[in-house]
Amino acid sequence: MLGRVHSGMSKLKITIVDDDRDTRELLAAALEYEGFAVTMAANGLRLIASLQLHRPHAILLDVNMSWIDGFELCRAVKKNEQFRDIPVIFISGRGEPEDKRHGMAVGAADYFVKPLDMDKLVSRIRELVPAQIP
Repeated sequence: MLGRVHSGMSKLKITIVDDDRDTRELLAAALEYEGFAVTMAANGLRLIASLQLHRPHAILLDVNMSWIDGFELCRAVKKNEQFRDIPVIFISGRGEPEDKRHGMAVGAADYFVKPLDMDKLVSRIRELVPAQIP
């Protein structure tokens, strides 16, 4: 990981949604090291509650969660006029081709299988989010 911080620019805001606290915290630490501003949500309900207050530039979303799974949550975000333009990237232990197809079918921009290749994930986030943040 390169640990680059873009001085003079606003930080890209990423929201991590995963019901596993260790996964959230490790991923948040790695992304903060890369210069991102990170918020976290333990489940879909907390994400929905936080979107108005902390609109992220991208959402990293686990598939297997309580209350609502990641596929349904992604579908709900993409149906919402206010939030449908936010790229959703799945981060999941489920790596079957059908899982990846389902993720893309519900509106995800990409699908990464755990364990994550952080360099590839960071590069993909930077591709999906415009370089100049207002």
